[in-house]
Amino acid sequence: MKENYTGRVTPSWIDDLQENQVFVFGSNLAGMHGGGAARIARLRFGAVMGNGVGMQGRSYAIPTMQGGTETIGPYVDDFIAYAKKHPELTFLVTPIGCGIAGFEPEDIAPLFELASYVENIWLPKSFWKVLE
Repeated sequence: MKENYTGRVTPSWIDDLQENQVFVFGSNLAGMHGGGAARIARLRFGAVMGNGVGMQGRSYAIPTMQGGTETIGPYVDDFIAYAKKHPELTFLVTPIGCGIAGFEPEDIAPLFELASYVENIWLPKSFWKVLE
């Protein structure tokens, strides 16, 4: 695994956040946060129905339901840029796209290659395994 990832592994289950933490989840463009991590984001961390992209409450939505990885990549890039501008926050990335959207970590993790070098972005263990 990348030598700079130590300690930056997103917990496998998140139901509470520390003050500076943000829950990063996969969404759909319509912002219908009805299932999976999106539902948790809506019920616990301030995700807004009808908003499928970006920061909302204590969560950050990355759309994963609109096509292939080529359509997800630009949203991941926007997320990384946002995280870099907010070093005071810690972003806990869930295994976005690897649930309801039907992707595998091997499909999605490479989109987070640059995130692996950003100290305030934590990734799921399954993503780190692909990026090693």
